[in-house]
Amino acid sequence: MDARRTTERLRGQRLLQLGIATGDLVIIVGATLLASVRRVDTPVLLPVANDVNTVALSVGPAIIVAWMLANVARGSYTKAHIGVGTVEYARVLGAAGLTAGAIGISSYLTKFELSRVFFVLLFLVGVPVLLLWRWTARRIVHRLHRRGRLLTKVIISGSESRIDEVASVLRREKWLGFQIIGALVPSTRPVEQTPGGVPVIGFTNETASNALASEADLVLFSEGAFPSAVDFRRIAWDLEGHDVQMAVVPSLSDISSGRMAMRPVGGLPLVHVEPPQSLAASRGLKRAFDLVGATVALLLASPVMLTFALLTKLQDGGPVLFRQTRVGRDGQLFECLKFRSMVVDAEARLSGVSHLNKNAEGVLFKAEHDPRITRIGAVMRRFSIDELPQLINVINGDMSLVGPRPALPAEVRRYETDVQRRLHVRPGLTGLWQVSGRSDLSWQDTVRLDLYYVDNWSIVQDLAILARTVHAVFASHGAY
Repeated sequence: MDARRTTERLRGQRLLQLGIATGDLVIIVGATLLASVRRVDTPVLLPVANDVNTVALSVGPAIIVAWMLANVARGSYTKAHIGVGTVEYARVLGAAGLTAGAIGISSYLTKFELSRVFFVLLFLVGVPVLLLWRWTARRIVHRLHRRGRLLTKVIISGSESRIDEVASVLRREKWLGFQIIGALVPSTRPVEQTPGGVPVIGFTNETASNALASEADLVLFSEGAFPSAVDFRRIAWDLEGHDVQMAVVPSLSDISSGRMAMRPVGGLPLVHVEPPQSLAASRGLKRAFDLVGATVALLLASPVMLTFALLTKLQDGGPVLFRQTRVGRDGQLFECLKFRSMVVDAEARLSGVSHLNKNAEGVLFKAEHDPRITRIGAVMRRFSIDELPQLINVINGDMSLVGPRPALPAEVRRYETDVQRRLHVRPGLTGLWQVSGRSDLSWQDTVRLDLYYVDNWSIVQDLAILARTVHAVFASHGAY
């Protein structure tokens, strides 16, 4: 039965790779045809050196083949990178750049007068559509993973505590598609399972035999998995020729790939780690990005804001805005603005609903069915409309478009030392906590995501979070 499932899984992975490659081929052929038939009258900027249709018939097939070969050469169909991380997108872009360079060099060496219109349109159309297709395919893969399809069978090797840390991440991020089938621990103390509930199927000194016997697809080596580099090398030799991948989980966590660089020195694979980015997340570039983005967003959202302001006023005659003191960057207090989504005396009635708190172990109050929320307020909370007035806070410099959630003074007084780092940047209108589950997250997960954001800030990450916010808002997961 296990062998049959393994065969089906491998067949499914190959079909996935073939499907993605087929999609790429269709898009590249389509971009080539579109660039061939599209005629643009730009004799000054892009003079047409050859008849475009003639170009397509003569070199079009060669370009299609070259682009597909470039994708293969760049490893854009490698199963380890499909559906995970930004490497897949980078390799697609790298393949396009490689193809463009090859076309340019070939045209120069052969003195072939390639149409500039054809060349520009080919990549202007092809590259964005390829990236969109890969993004769509990624969503499909993640959905299949959540449904238990195309899973990678994983063995985690190392100390019990480190195994549980790795296992908790893999279990939480189900979209990764990792199925934990067992653990390998040092043979000093035999146990049936780790404290976190991962079944122990063997010992670290028998890694290869256990991996083959359990038909694992991947062995994750964590801290304590092997005593020396020589032992790891021997494990690799034993697994040579078998369809088992190996990966090492370093003792580093919550550090973005942008802060790490692998630099072999004398045979030692040194991982250089850049300092945390909390200072950069509070300086000019981010502030300019916030100011421009919030101004544009406020103009676009003004009709919606005016509509709900009127509905809130008509509902019970109370104030439209709810003003609350929050803690900003470096502990500075500011007045946070929101549309009022609760009854007027909500604060006075808090003690009466304290038993509904879903986050008793943390410092936040979360109630999925809070009776103080009005009907209009429920709609606003579902789609985060109640937070739109915070765009004014962003323009004023009290908040940022992206960052940790703005905390109450009472919450900050309960912060532990590490959690204080959340205050090193301006609080955000949205953040990793919102696009990763919002109120469904535990306090520990909220802190982990916020600290990851503070330490690994980049403008690209801000753009990615803003893009994911749109999906999170309309999906309404954890919105209450």
